[in-house]
Amino acid sequence: MLDIADELHRWVEQGRDFAVATVVAVGGSAPRQPGAALAVDSEGTAIGSVSGGCVEGAVYELCRQALEDGEPVLERFGYSDDDAFAVGLTCGGVIDILVTPVRASDTAVRGVLAGALGAAATGEAAALARVVSGPGELMGRALLVRPGGSYEGGFGGHPELDRTVVGEAAAFLDTGRTGTVEIGEQGSRCGSPLTVLIESSVPAPRMIVFGAIDFASALVRMGKFLGYRVTVCDARPVFATAARFPDADEIIVEWPHKYLERTEVDGRTVLCVLTHDAKFDVPLLQLALRLPVAYVGAMGSRRTHLDRNDRLREVGVTELELARLRSPIGLDLGARTPEEVAVSIASQIVADCRGGTGVSLTGAHTPIHHESGAARRIDSVA
Repeated sequence: MLDIADELHRWVEQGRDFAVATVVAVGGSAPRQPGAALAVDSEGTAIGSVSGGCVEGAVYELCRQALEDGEPVLERFGYSDDDAFAVGLTCGGVIDILVTPVRASDTAVRGVLAGALGAAATGEAAALARVVSGPGELMGRALLVRPGGSYEGGFGGHPELDRTVVGEAAAFLDTGRTGTVEIGEQGSRCGSPLTVLIESSVPAPRMIVFGAIDFASALVRMGKFLGYRVTVCDARPVFATAARFPDADEIIVEWPHKYLERTEVDGRTVLCVLTHDAKFDVPLLQLALRLPVAYVGAMGSRRTHLDRNDRLREVGVTELELARLRSPIGLDLGARTPEEVAVSIASQIVADCRGGTGVSLTGAHTPIHHESGAARRIDSVA
């Protein structure tokens, strides 16, 4: 649901009634992951998507019905090949969708959802937890967890359940994950089970591009397209300018390794070293390869790559650390222009961060959509 937070937050502020359909579990080659959502307001306006088009019409009608009935509903959609006109996923996957009405009269749940949507719309960190399978009186209830463990909302007279979900949601928030957990109805690991969907809203991941060259300008645009907060860093003020990089979120004039020493990075950060100059690259990569970041890539010819690796070994970089380095940077696409090279680098980043192979899907037997560890099937559907 947080993927359409901007528009939904406006709907809340305008006092609209709406129903939101959220993907809560997937199986097989499903087109969208848990957390993807479609919402319909009382006037019939729709935003978002849960399947890329396969079952949108049926989900739209479920939203209209939920608004009328005022009750949440959990529905499963799977592949249908017996009837060409049946509603199903043409890709062959299975998705479970929770449809929740959000009415102005339901102040408790609406307040929690408004807080989550507001946080997501403004780039704040928060995790929204909702019961998606379990006792009817808990269906659709919500709890919002913020950094530090403070929370709003709850599951109505089940303090142990609240505490357990807060702990689970805080763990999801720390890593920016979205997915489901199964716990006991009273908050323990035993007893009648219920399933909770936890959606994390975290600030955009960082892409730091070192080297203010023409290829960097194209990569900045590609990074923004992929949803990164992009920083360009170069020690040369004549090149590191806003005029050359209008799409960058920030431009830093500083020696690259000095900047990397003082800036914040995390497990979602990607570092792209495009300077291909040993005096910049060696101290920068010596530090970068020891940081807990998602990706480190460095531009250069194969000759430059071999020379750079020797220099890194001389300053104490281990073979295990060198194995993290993507150099020469990017996938082999035959790229020549800065824009093509940016696509090559971005493709490698996506493959590394999502667990892809980087090979052509044509003739391959690998999954088209790689299932994350957090995405799990719900075995029983209400």
